[in-house]
Amino acid sequence: MAIQIVMDHTGDSRHFFDPSDSRALQEAEQRFRELTNDGFTAAARKGPGQISQLRSFDPVAEETVFFPRLVGG
Repeated sequence: MAIQIVMDHTGDSRHFFDPSDSRALQEAEQRFRELTNDGFTAAARKGPGQISQLRSFDPVAEETVFFPRLVGG
């Protein structure tokens, strides 16, 4: 089971999906595109203490976290 975690001003929301289910995978990819188009940064955990920014949907990532763009200065 894979998960997409979306961080926002209210906390986080978690979206679990089965990568072997083509419909669920399509929905996860659509969510990825919508969030990154809205300015979220996507990152996947690659190992203990290791993350990698994702610029395209990775169907084998077990955990993808979406961070909102920081505003202010």
